[in-house]
Amino acid sequence: MKHWICILVLALSPWAQSATFDMPTGEFDLVGYQLEIAAEFEDTLLDIARRHGIGQEEIVNANPDVDRWLPGTGTLVTIPSRYILPDVPRKGLVLNLPEMRIYYFPEPAAGEPAQVQTYPVSIGRMDWNTPLGETRITEKKKDPPWYPPQSVREEHAREGDPLPRVVPPGPDNPLGRYAMRLAIPSYLIHGTNKAFGVGMRVSHGCIRMLPEDIEYLFPQVPVGTPVQIINQPVKAGWYGGELYVEVHPPLEEYDMDMAELDEELTRVLDAVLAKRFAQLDEAAVADVLARRSGLPEVVSRVER
Repeated sequence: MKHWICILVLALSPWAQSATFDMPTGEFDLVGYQLEIAAEFEDTLLDIARRHGIGQEEIVNANPDVDRWLPGTGTLVTIPSRYILPDVPRKGLVLNLPEMRIYYFPEPAAGEPAQVQTYPVSIGRMDWNTPLGETRITEKKKDPPWYPPQSVREEHAREGDPLPRVVPPGPDNPLGRYAMRLAIPSYLIHGTNKAFGVGMRVSHGCIRMLPEDIEYLFPQVPVGTPVQIINQPVKAGWYGGELYVEVHPPLEEYDMDMAELDEELTRVLDAVLAKRFAQLDEAAVADVLARRSGLPEVVSRVER
């Protein structure tokens, strides 16, 4: 497979608004393109991530040997913008918590190809974890006021940062300009006034998106859209005749050690190989598991 290398500086990247791909068919489960770009003098990894619609943890995991704050002029930075689609029904919104990424499968218009969009998100901290399960969008609001829950107000009060009962729309509102309410009480998908935290575990359980991403997504998602919140640290899929695996660091609250993550990888591969055989490259499988970079990697052996 080709490794796409693009060295460029993007002031307004298409990823800053949306990563939209035609849905793969047949022998294809991957979307997107893996890129490398050359860092500029003033860049941090977080600047590069924002320009390309990538979350903080995503870009750090994909570049473990690159300094987060000072990559250095000309340093090649991997943009993890290729994805194995989650192993769930491809409809509505799908949030994969370990990936800290949400997928949207809009209903295609008549005569148009099916597509998928994907965006980085922030999820709940370990003590305020985002719940798993199936839900739906029940309400949408532009310029929403924020009514901090009592538990959040108590936490801020203990930290010497008291909150008002309501925060009106504006630059100080942590919900940003757009919010979509879930059927799970008190949980939202919303924007943020602190975009630097997107792609990390920083929320009180809600799902935060970059302001430009939710601005693009918000008008597309109708009330009633199904939402699946899943925990898939390991994904596997085909690209033509090659089998790929993508491994993310598991969430702490699920207490999954390396042995259990290895078991999960084996389970996922067994399920994929039960439908279609491939000769595994065991060294490649072990390497993907050890690095947990979040990058899709080929794990099938090509017989010559």
